Amino acid sequence: MGKEGWMSDLVGEFHHKLDAKGRVSLPADFRRSLPENLKVTLSPEDECLYVFEPDAFSAWVDSFFEEDGGYKSRSRRHVNLRRVLNARARNIEVDTAGRINISADLRSDAGLDKEVVIVGDTDHLEIWDAKRWDEFIGGVNLADLMSD
Repeated sequence: MGKEGWMSDLVGEFHHKLDAKGRVSLPADFRRSLPENLKVTLSPEDECLYVFEPDAFSAWVDSFFEEDGGYKSRSRRHVNLRRVLNARARNIEVDTAGRINISADLRSDAGLDKEVVIVGDTDHLEIWDAKRWDEFIGGVNLADLMSD
């Protein structure tokens, strides 16, 4: 496996299958630089799973508080938001075959079936149900997104 601090240039779209135990092989392109310990969580919209290296997960959580000048322990909203973000996350390990095991509850919550798409999103991976990904990507107009 790779080393800690990997997540900086994850790109691409890869089609894989979940096995009966909920394991999925990570793309070979990513395995070379992946640390063995990762964090997985539902995306904020519950449409897919996000997979982070631990420090990148912490930075992602912290990013929700940036516009307020950072996390404030006396803010009920901050405390509850951080609590929920951390409660939704799971620690996972990449096995020697380059697979991760996604818990049944996360698979269900993200609507993952047998066919999944793993998408590199620069500093994290996304794991989508293949049908949901096809619907999403089919509705995207890149020119419109770039003109905003």
